[in-house]
Amino acid sequence: MDTKIRLLEALYDRFNARDIDGVLASLTDDVAWANGMEGGHVHGPEAIRAYWTHQWSVIDPRVEPVGFHRRDGETVRVDVRQIVHDLKGTLLADAVVGHVFQFRGGKVARFDIEEA
Repeated sequence: MDTKIRLLEALYDRFNARDIDGVLASLTDDVAWANGMEGGHVHGPEAIRAYWTHQWSVIDPRVEPVGFHRRDGETVRVDVRQIVHDLKGTLLADAVVGHVFQFRGGKVARFDIEEA
């Protein structure tokens, strides 16, 4: 299996386990990460840490990869089932969305969200 896909599978596992440091270890120092709650991007690992810490204080998202698609040598699109609950357990969203990852030096350098 492709090393980038293995890295992404581990990244999703770590995200769902709320292992921020585990995910951040797979990102470049200047990573640009899509802000799915407010739009735009957050930049750098510490901004991502703050973004997720806030996100997890208001919602409980889970993302499960359902398909990996190479676009070129440094870009992979992942179709994910995104399930979001509020903190009381009420389902807010259950949809398939596209996550696009760009790599540099074996790490994620950019993350974007696309319609499925």
